[in-house]
Amino acid sequence: MPTQQYPEPTVGALIFNAQGKLFLMQSHKWKGKYVLPGGHIELGERMLDALKREVKEETNLDIHDVEFVCFQEFVYDDRFWQHRHFIFFDYACKTDSTDVRLNSEAQSYVWVTLEEASELPVEHYTRNAIAEYLKRVEG
Repeated sequence: MPTQQYPEPTVGALIFNAQGKLFLMQSHKWKGKYVLPGGHIELGERMLDALKREVKEETNLDIHDVEFVCFQEFVYDDRFWQHRHFIFFDYACKTDSTDVRLNSEAQSYVWVTLEEASELPVEHYTRNAIAEYLKRVEG
């Protein structure tokens, strides 16, 4: 893989189902911790389009009612399986879909309440996104 020349912009989704439960998936790329689905923004792609595409590719879920939550900087952090520099743009959204089909980036998934999520081995940046979301909804 060529040496990274610039930070990579990425999107991530806090996806809530009709019961208000959050979708989390376990990923080997994040040392088996629970993370949000998401990924790279392609050249010429809008962030919202990237979010919908990445969620569909990784989970088969369709999303709607998308709202920006926060951005985070990830600079050569050992929590990821590769030495990378990312800029995360995290969003909250809803889904009515129930047919979850994971691609190879995830090993398993759960639908949990935000309280239940706090008891899981959730990856650091995902935990930050959840905390930022809670600040917005709690007020």
